[in-house]
Formats: sequence, C-alpha cells, structure tokens
Amino acid sequence: MRLYSLSVLYKGDSKVHLLKAAYDVSTFNFFQRSSVQEFMTFTSQLIAERSPPGSRASVKEQEYLCHVYVRNDGLAGVVIADNEYPQRVCFTLLDKVLDEFSRQVSKMDWVSGSPATISYSALDGYLSKYQV
Repeated sequence: MRLYSLSVLYKGDSKVHLLKAAYDVSTFNFFQRSSVQEFMTFTSQLIAERSPPGSRASVKEQEYLCHVYVRNDGLAGVVIADNEYPQRVCFTLLDKVLDEFSRQVSKMDWVSGSPATISYSALDGYLSKYQV
C-alpha cells in the first residue's frame, strides 16, 4: 500500500491551478520519475476540475486510485494511491490537510498562488507519515 501524490489545488472561476504538492516517486525507475510526476499533476488538476464543489470522489486512473475532495470554498485536495490503500484514510488525510492549509495560507493567496509562492511545507511530512 502506497501513497504517490498529495496535492492542494484551488478551483476558481476560470480553471483549477495547483497550489502545493508532494510526490513520492521513489519506487519508479529514475528515468520515469519526471514523467510520472507530470502525469500525477495533470491527473490531479483534471479530476479536481471535473468534481463539483462540496464533493468527494474516488476515480480509478490506470493502476492508481485518485481520491478527490473539493470544498465549497474552492479549495481542493487530491491523493493518488495504489488500489489497496484504504479510501477512508485518504479522505481523513485530505480533511486534515485542507483544514490546516486554509488556516495557514490566506484565502487571498489561493487565487493567484503557485507551488513557488505558497509557503506550506507540511505536505511532504504527511505523505511520508501516511505511508503504510
């Protein structure tokens, strides 16, 4: 059971953009890592874009399960895990991360923020803590 990606995104009026993300691509071949990470970023944005506000969903994409939670305020979280990882744990993690993120990062920064400009460093810790 593995977690591969944990992303926080903002679903604004025009489109979804990534605010912060953490990846664990250590199980992949060195030469595949960047393309796997790009795939996970793209998939996270696509799933968040297609999910209505106030919804939770689990979507199977290739050999991964993508768990998405879009809050009513537009903040969204996506966890990409393998098929064996418990769904309930993923949504608990998303709840915790989005609550903490919304307390630490100003709502004004969500609209124009990017991974380079948002200062929130807890994602890597959560990703490693929730590995089974």
